[in-house]
Amino acid sequence: MNRSKRRTGRRHPLATAALLALGLVFTGGAYAAFSTTTAQAEPSPTSQETIEEGGKLFQANCATCHGLEAQGTNEGPSLIGVGAAAVDFQVGTGRMPMQMQGPQAEQKPVQFTDEQVKQLSYFVASLGPGPDIPADSLVNGGGDAANGAELFRINCAMCHNVAGAGGALTEGKFAPPLTNVSGVHIYEAMVTGPQNMPVFNDLNITPEDKRDIITYLQYVQDNRSPGGFELGSLGPVAEGLFIWIFGLGAIVAITVWITAKSN
Repeated sequence: MNRSKRRTGRRHPLATAALLALGLVFTGGAYAAFSTTTAQAEPSPTSQETIEEGGKLFQANCATCHGLEAQGTNEGPSLIGVGAAAVDFQVGTGRMPMQMQGPQAEQKPVQFTDEQVKQLSYFVASLGPGPDIPADSLVNGGGDAANGAELFRINCAMCHNVAGAGGALTEGKFAPPLTNVSGVHIYEAMVTGPQNMPVFNDLNITPEDKRDIITYLQYVQDNRSPGGFELGSLGPVAEGLFIWIFGLGAIVAITVWITAKSN
């Protein structure tokens, strides 16, 4: 009788396999449901839905100058092949849409949300291959600031000033200051060449060297001049002018005061 009870209480050999299969079914179902929810909450930047929304924004805000198919008109160039980076820079910095025609598009408050900027960018990118929005690892400032400083002096300082303070160009154009500019937009400017800026592709300046330049600019921004008042970081011309006007002016004023006092 004891042996009969023991045999009756034993687990069936297939019970473990059945429990394991049931667990796998529930785990797989839960994972599939979670993945679907995540995908719906955060659509891919290059998904068809993102591109379609970007197309609607383009038709409403950009087609007047750039054409219904982004083929360009007399008022604006073709955008086919400029890539997502060019749109992300121009629209993400407020330069586009332009407020008025002029020597160059000036920076102003951004008119779109970050999501809408990305939708516009990937819609234009779908029209033809071009530079993409850079990865975070290239714009987070984790490069070599010393190498970036040397590259910046060689390639950029003649227009933007060695401290990134900007400078005047010909015919009313100018190189904008690079202070308080995000690393993403600096990288995008280098690979797309907006306004009067030349294009620095990966053969001219490698992605790692671009990262170093961004690191240098962030270092300059975070570490202000140890010598005191910067005078706009415009270099020896501004400093010399300051000495001539205020230094010599102070000497003349003191001389006149001493002469008047003696009389």
